[in-house]
Amino acid sequence: MSHNLVWLRHAGQHLALVPTLGGSVAAWQCERSSGGDRFDLWRPWGGAVEDLYQMASFAMVPWSNRISRGGFEHNGQFHAMQPNRMGEAYPIHGDGWLQAWEHAQTAPDTLVMTLESQHFNGAPYHYHATQTFRLLPGGLDQSVTVRHLGPDSLPYGLGLHPWFPRTPYTHVQAPVQGVWLSGADPIPTGYSTSFPQSWDLNAGLEAVDPQGRLIDNGYSGWGGQATITWPEHGLQLSASMPNFVADGGVARHHCLIYRPPQGPAFCFEPITHPINAFHQPGRPGLKVLAQGESLTLAVQWRWREYA
Repeated sequence: MSHNLVWLRHAGQHLALVPTLGGSVAAWQCERSSGGDRFDLWRPWGGAVEDLYQMASFAMVPWSNRISRGGFEHNGQFHAMQPNRMGEAYPIHGDGWLQAWEHAQTAPDTLVMTLESQHFNGAPYHYHATQTFRLLPGGLDQSVTVRHLGPDSLPYGLGLHPWFPRTPYTHVQAPVQGVWLSGADPIPTGYSTSFPQSWDLNAGLEAVDPQGRLIDNGYSGWGGQATITWPEHGLQLSASMPNFVADGGVARHHCLIYRPPQGPAFCFEPITHPINAFHQPGRPGLKVLAQGESLTLAVQWRWREYA
């Protein structure tokens, strides 16, 4: 199947969406002041394969990351969830990324994608989702909103899954309180405020670890700010949550680092709940929505050049 790119060009930036391939992003580029050269702020899609893990970014809706135990229970009813990606033992990243979205350009600086999903692959969820992308000088405002359409309430969560270019000196920093440790699944086995070596986001960590140590773990108590720096290119990208206080502050914000042992990209993911929150005490970060209620995750991305 061929997939058409939908381009938005504004304020010295170039954003390419692929609505028919999971409502994903193919590229987000900024023009350098030194002569108009473009820098890929997110790792661009090569266009040759339909693997969503090769895209620049995609939204995770109506929940993020993994659910174990074959599903989850809510209000006394068990809802079965099937694995949805080859090689994964558990369902992962929701199902919005597995469906085609509609799109519209609502303003010269804004693109919107929408999806109505009804029990995709047997899932209990019936929802309407909206992704909004607005380019402005020095950055991108991005949001994803989900509205529950089913008659019975269900727990929801959201996430964004951008892939960032990884150079030898790429550095990422964010204030966090603790990390969810895990087995090889990687389903969490416990929460710790002590960080394994090279995992402390507060001090900052290198996207390329000299020992090739994997991180595929969620962090809780996120302060709603993060910076990614590419010193070789004199460029820094920041993320901030505009609704940080209204959404509950530090106690209700989470993020995830995926740092593979090798490869050209890594992930910093703003998420509303940790991995396998459906089976964690208190279901941290999940929000139960009744019919017509909604949940939004918004991020302001800002980039700058420096000497």
